[in-house]
Amino acid sequence: MKQSQLFTKTSKTISKGEVSLNAKLLLQAGFIDKEMAGAYSFLPLGLIVMEKITRIIQEEMNAIGGQKLSLTALQSPEVWQKTERWNDEVIDVWFKTKLKNGAELGLATTHEEPLTNLMKKFISSYKDLPAYVYQFQTKFRNETRAKSGILRTREFIMKDLYSFNRTQEELDAFYNKCTDAYRNIFKRTGIGDQTFFTFASGGSFCKFSHEFQTICEAGEDIIYIDRQKNIAINKEVYSDEVLKELEIDKNKLEKAKSIEVGNIFKLGTKYSKALHLSYLDQEGKSNSVVMGSYGTAPARIMGTIVELCNDDKGIIWPKEVAPFFIHLLNISNTDKASQLAKEYYEKLTSAGFDVLLDDRESVRPGEKFADSDLIGCPYRLVLSDKTISQEAIEVKRRDEDKIEIVKLKDLIKRMKQ
Repeated sequence: MKQSQLFTKTSKTISKGEVSLNAKLLLQAGFIDKEMAGAYSFLPLGLIVMEKITRIIQEEMNAIGGQKLSLTALQSPEVWQKTERWNDEVIDVWFKTKLKNGAELGLATTHEEPLTNLMKKFISSYKDLPAYVYQFQTKFRNETRAKSGILRTREFIMKDLYSFNRTQEELDAFYNKCTDAYRNIFKRTGIGDQTFFTFASGGSFCKFSHEFQTICEAGEDIIYIDRQKNIAINKEVYSDEVLKELEIDKNKLEKAKSIEVGNIFKLGTKYSKALHLSYLDQEGKSNSVVMGSYGTAPARIMGTIVELCNDDKGIIWPKEVAPFFIHLLNISNTDKASQLAKEYYEKLTSAGFDVLLDDRESVRPGEKFADSDLIGCPYRLVLSDKTISQEAIEVKRRDEDKIEIVKLKDLIKRMKQ
C-alpha cells in the first residue's frame, strides 16, 4: 500500500465524547470511524488488522476440527421461546423489530438455539457425532452503555463455535482442546502474557463458565489472580466455596481490572432437550446431544491490544496483527530517493513483507514520523539524503528508541532476521 493512495488520513483531534483510549487512538490513526455510540466502521487499516486477527482465530478453530458456516442474523421468536430466551428478562439486550405483516423478529445476540434447531436435520445417529461448527457473524446487542470504544459495541462480529458430543466425557475432552486453542489465539495476538483462564458465572447459558480475562485498567471486570496456578476468579463468583473448590489460598490472590476477551461454556443438554436434538446410540437408545459454546470477538481483541500496546506517540502493534510489518518513509525530495523508495518497496514486498510506503510529497518529515508512530507498524525504515549518501537506510523498531543504519544491499537479509 502506498500512503499517497490511502484515502483515510490521520487526525490530530477527535470527538470530546470519546473517552476510551482504544477508540481515541484508532480514530486518530484512521483505523475506524464512529457511526454512532456503539457502532464503528472499519476503514482499510482497521480492516486489515481485523482480518489478521480473524485468520488467527480461524486457524486455531480449524486445528481442533471446527467447520465454518454462517447463520442468519434475523431470528424468528419460535425457536427462542422453546428455551424461554425470547423473554427480555432473561436476555435483556435483544434488538427486536417487526416485518410489514406485523410478525416479530429479533437480531441475533448469539446462536445456540438456531444452530441446535438446524443440527436436527443432520444429527440422528452416534455416527453423526461429534460435530464442531463455528462462524464469524454479526451480532447485535442493545447495550445500555456503549462508551468503551470497540470493546463494547451494539453491533460486532463474534466468532462463536458450538460443539455437539455424545457424552459428557467427550465434551470435557473437546472443552480442554478449545481452552488450549484460545490460549494460542491470545498468545499469537500479543496479549497472552496478560490473559488468564478465569472461573466465572454462566449467565443465561449455564451455572458456571470460564472466561479469558486480560489485565487492563480499561476493563469493566474485576478478577482475582493466582499466578502460581495461572488461574483467576471473576468477582461475580468470588466466594469461599469457589476458593475451596479450586484449592486456592485467598492470601495469594492479586486483584486486578480486566477485559473479557473470550468466554466458553459447557451447555450440557439444556438446549438439546428443549429443542429435541437427540441421537440413537449403538444399542438403539435415544440420547440428548451434549453441547458446548465458545465465543470471542476479533474487534474486542483488537481494542484490548491497543489498550495494552501503546505509548504517548500512538499504537505499537504486535507483528502478527499489525496492518503492515514495515512502514517505509522517504523524507528526501530528490528523484534518486523516490526511485530508491519505489525500488525497495517492491523488493521488500517481493520478499514477502507487508509494506506501507509513505510516498507523500507535500508532507514534512516530522509529520511523517508522527504518523508512523501513531499508526504503529513494528518497523520503520527511513530513506533520507544522509542515508542515501551512505548507500544505507535507517531501521527502527516501533517499541525501541535505538536506530540502526543498514546498508541497502543487506536490507532484505536484515529484515528477515
